[in-house]
Amino acid sequence: MVVTQMPLEGAVAARKPTGWIGPDILRSEWSKLRTVRSTYWTLFAAVVAMIGLSAILCAIYVAQYAHVSASDRATFDPVSFSLTGSFLAQLAIGVLGVLVITNEYSSGMIRATFAAIPQRLSVLAAKAAVFAGVTLVVTTAACFVAFLVGQMILSAKGIGVTLGAPGALRTVLGTGLYLAVLGLLALGLGTIIRKTAGAIAALFGLIFVLPVIASLLPSSMNSIQRFLPSNAGQALIDNGAHHGTSTVAQLSPWAGFGVFCLYAAAALVIAGSTLVRRDA
Repeated sequence: MVVTQMPLEGAVAARKPTGWIGPDILRSEWSKLRTVRSTYWTLFAAVVAMIGLSAILCAIYVAQYAHVSASDRATFDPVSFSLTGSFLAQLAIGVLGVLVITNEYSSGMIRATFAAIPQRLSVLAAKAAVFAGVTLVVTTAACFVAFLVGQMILSAKGIGVTLGAPGALRTVLGTGLYLAVLGLLALGLGTIIRKTAGAIAALFGLIFVLPVIASLLPSSMNSIQRFLPSNAGQALIDNGAHHGTSTVAQLSPWAGFGVFCLYAAAALVIAGSTLVRRDA
């Protein structure tokens, strides 16, 4: 009697839990991310916006410093001001987060991916891990450069600070964390919607349009605004300055960031659920 032994590799793969991330899956997702030109262009745009726009605005502020009122000088926050470029950088990171998944759907590559790796949650988890890691490293490095360049410019008027200033390090690191989590939120929306234009529109509506709509609500409902995604996330990068005329109190820095992370986690959970239920 001849006994046929089943390959152990397939048996081991079958026992791997759903959502398991192995080195092969991570290498595969890393290869996809670094071989697509949109990755480099969007990250380049984010870095240029973070450093370039912040430097330009700091230079303009210094040039116009003699005309700045005493009240504006008293409320000026050099740390947050040197990171103003994050407003545009989040656009680039959001677009990249959407493209990470929608590019595969538009090209049909997603079918080959799921054929090679049937565990779809593992694919999504690997995409999230690789993308979040790359985004966090790049944006945090850009934040440090933007901060240092901005403070060099502001020091011409003696208003520059160092990383040792109260809340400075938290603001710089927090900006990188905010952008990384924003990218994960975009990845979740891209997985749910699958269409690039639709996912980008949904992300921008959630981050930019929703706060504007909420600001039109009666003042008795102002407390709702602090729990909106962008307001909650940016509580971590607010260094205590109060710009503009908004009277809405923010959440504490880490509580606000926690709420923002919950939005991203909810988007990824829904994305995972739709991923395993729908055809590729």
